[in-house]
Amino acid sequence: MMNNILITSAGRRVSLVRFFKIELSKIFPEAKVFSTDMNPEYSSACRVSDEFFKVPKATEPNYIDELLKISIANNVNLIVPTIDPELLVLSQNIELFKSHNIDIVLSDFEVIKIFRNKRLTHHFFEKYNIKTALEFDKQNYTLPLYIKPIDGSRSVDNYIISKESDLTEYHFSNEKLMFLEYLDHTKHTEFTIDMYYDKNHNLKCMIPRERLEVRDGEVNKAITKKNKFLNELFNKMIHIKGFKGCVTLQVFVNKDTNAIYGIEINPRFGGGFPLSYFAGGNFPKWILQEYLLNETSIPVCNNWEENLMMLRYDDEVLVHNFSE
Repeated sequence: MMNNILITSAGRRVSLVRFFKIELSKIFPEAKVFSTDMNPEYSSACRVSDEFFKVPKATEPNYIDELLKISIANNVNLIVPTIDPELLVLSQNIELFKSHNIDIVLSDFEVIKIFRNKRLTHHFFEKYNIKTALEFDKQNYTLPLYIKPIDGSRSVDNYIISKESDLTEYHFSNEKLMFLEYLDHTKHTEFTIDMYYDKNHNLKCMIPRERLEVRDGEVNKAITKKNKFLNELFNKMIHIKGFKGCVTLQVFVNKDTNAIYGIEINPRFGGGFPLSYFAGGNFPKWILQEYLLNETSIPVCNNWEENLMMLRYDDEVLVHNFSE
């Protein structure tokens, strides 16, 4: 058994590929970290992986067949997804890959379905006694408003509406757009929280990253924080049926009351995960221990480094003698 890993839709996730290469080499020095992408020759993360493969869009009917074929041919035992559009289809095929001794590190299909829909996500938060921004009827709302699509990602079609003249016919006619209470950034602090769930759906690590600056929907500057709300939130989410691997939670916390407002959940690695890794949240190592070494007990990690700040910047991956 080769114990090779495949990171799908690798794109620009250079750090994530490198983390898995580092951790895998400590356990299985001969094993490889592969990657896939629609245009892998132009993907920096694919270029730093051991080998890359071209795949169709995750929404194409032949995506699963191609991914399975690549995985079998290259002795892949573990698949790590990275982007929202592939989560539904991969979660529907977990058992198919499992029948070929390939684990997909991903929450269950029923869970994935919830988080592709922002309204269902709000219902999920309510179930676990986590507040959410109030949703208004489009004929009866209070300004200011925050508008976002029910199934959106990367801040596309998000609007802050402070006066009536900011509203257009598009906002009213687009049935996907939700009218929500605006949680003022001057009164709330925004956190992205990296959570690790073991195979038994138990929470083993929770690292809040205060978002200092965001670029193109992804955190650009952030700092780890052990805030007052951490224990409360950990206890609320300590066991959630269907959660597995890395789950990323976004919350707003009121600066005066410490009230927590759930914004969204992405059951995958977030773009800002490198900060949690360097702070001591070694999710790649735990994944390898659980899925490749079949270790049954991952200890709770709460001794990660607080006040570690990450300042991201653009770097280069050079490809010599490139030809189309």
